Amino acid sequence: MEASTSVVLVADIGKSRCRVELRRGNDLLAAADQHGFPGVHVDQGPTLAFDLLLKTVALLAPALPLNSLATIGAGVAGVEASTENSRELAALLAHHFRVPAAVLSDATAAQLGAFDGGTGTVLIIGTGAVAFRFDEAGLLHRADGWGPYLGDRGSGRWIGQQGLQAVLEAHDGGPATSLTAAAGALVESPDMLPGWLAAHENPYRAMARFAPQVLHAAEAGDGVSRDIIGEACRILTRTVQRACGNQESPGRVALLGGVAGSEFFAGLLLNSLSSAGIEVVTPLGDGLDGAALAAVRRGLIHERYIHRDGATGTN
Repeated sequence: MEASTSVVLVADIGKSRCRVELRRGNDLLAAADQHGFPGVHVDQGPTLAFDLLLKTVALLAPALPLNSLATIGAGVAGVEASTENSRELAALLAHHFRVPAAVLSDATAAQLGAFDGGTGTVLIIGTGAVAFRFDEAGLLHRADGWGPYLGDRGSGRWIGQQGLQAVLEAHDGGPATSLTAAAGALVESPDMLPGWLAAHENPYRAMARFAPQVLHAAEAGDGVSRDIIGEACRILTRTVQRACGNQESPGRVALLGGVAGSEFFAGLLLNSLSSAGIEVVTPLGDGLDGAALAAVRRGLIHERYIHRDGATGTN
C-alpha cells in the first residue's frame, strides 16, 4: 500500500467530541464531527464507539471514495483501561469496512501526532487532563487522566467546577466574584445551579463549558478567577513533572486540547512550566494525525499500545 495515495479513514473519538476525517496522503477529502461518548472501556463500549463512528462517517459526502478505503486508524477514549474492548472495536471496524484497523487511546494518538512517532510528552487539557510520555524504549509514562471523580485536575471540567463552586461560595457570603454574573446566563439564582447541573446528561461536559467564563473573568482581573487559573497551572505543571518521573531535564512537552487553545491560559501555563525548567514545543500534529500514522505505519515505538486487526501499514 502506498501511504501517499491510499485512502485512510481516521477518527478521534473522545469523551466530548468525535471527529472523523477521510484522507488521501496529505490531502483532506472530507471531515465531520459530533458529540463524544463515555469511553470504550465501559459496558457496551465497543458498540457505542462503533455506532458513533458510523453515524459520524454517515455525515461525510456520499460521493467520497469510501469504496477505495485502504485502512482505518482510530484514537479512542478509554483504550488504556480495557485491552479486550479495544481489540473488539478493532475487529468491528475491520470486519465492517473490510480493511485493516488500528485502535489506540486518544492520548496515545495525540502524543504520536504531536511528535510524529517520536519520543516526548504531551499535556492534553480538555474536559479532562492527562500527561502522556513515551520513552526511547517505547514505554508509556502517564500522570492523571483518572476521570472526573478521581482526577483530571486542572482540566476544563476542573476549572469550570471550581468557578461554579466559587459562585455558590459568594452566594453563601464568601468572596465576591464576577462569575456570579456569568452564571446568571445559566440560572436565575445561584441556588438553582445544583438542579441545573443535575439536569444534564453529561454534567462534566456542562461544567467544562463554564471554563471559558472563568478564563474570561480571570483575564479581566477577577481575583477569584485568577486564583483558580493560577492553581490549575500549578497542578498541570506537577502533572507534567510526574509523567517525566520528576527528572531534572524532563525533555520536550507539547500542549494540546481545547483549554490549551486559550492564548491567555496557554501564556500563564507556559510561564509555570518554564519556571519548572520544562521546555514547551509546538506540536507537529494532533490526535487525528497520530491515528493516521498508526493506520499506515508499523514498527512505531508505541506499537505495544496499538490494537490491530488485520495486516496493516507500511514501514
